[in-house]
Amino acid sequence: MSRIDIIAFDADDTLWHNETLYSQAKTQFQQLLSPYGEPERIRRRLDALEEANIRFYGYGLKSFALSMVEAAIEVTEGRVAGSEMQQIIEITKRMLSAEVEQLENAEAALAALSGEYPLMLITKGDSFEQHGKIERSGLAKYFQYIEIVIDKTAHSYRTLLSKYNLEPEGMLMVGNSLRSDVLPVLEIGGQAVYIPYASTWAHEHVDEAALQGLNYHVLESLGLLPALIEQLSHSND
Repeated sequence: MSRIDIIAFDADDTLWHNETLYSQAKTQFQQLLSPYGEPERIRRRLDALEEANIRFYGYGLKSFALSMVEAAIEVTEGRVAGSEMQQIIEITKRMLSAEVEQLENAEAALAALSGEYPLMLITKGDSFEQHGKIERSGLAKYFQYIEIVIDKTAHSYRTLLSKYNLEPEGMLMVGNSLRSDVLPVLEIGGQAVYIPYASTWAHEHVDEAALQGLNYHVLESLGLLPALIEQLSHSND
């Protein structure tokens, strides 16, 4: 195990709940359009459009809102009412202003680690949306660096590390997504801790075969992270 020069954290569903908001919104969307078709079919179409539209709108709530609008037009064959469109807008506004609910032990883990290591927050999506959540979370004070990227790829991680004159081998990335927080970090020679969330967006799923032979840590909860870091630091002495 290499030295640890900096610990980087994902935000959504690693430090605070996020996917649950999307799940609730999708249920509301299904109920809203249920007069036009079978709810599960409506959900599948929304899921498909949400993923397809990433290449047009990127990640985040605005992209999700546009996907809801497109799905509503499709499943109603253009018959969606103005009042129903207004309800879709209201779903989006409620999500944008929703309270940021920290995951259990998130702040305690950050407080314990920030005294020993520089911490970086790396999240992807819309800058306005993510900055709002970071501010409402109350956790910004623990991070020396905060970065919002378009996507999490090997290239984007290399670019961030170069910006701060950091070597990949010295970064430990902590997150709930194998696709975004683990695989690209390992690809550039970094270290990773995977902490699964209760539910994960289908877009973030990876084929089990892609994980074969990879060396990363898996924890059940963020509360176990400080002990793991202490163990790793002692193994490097």
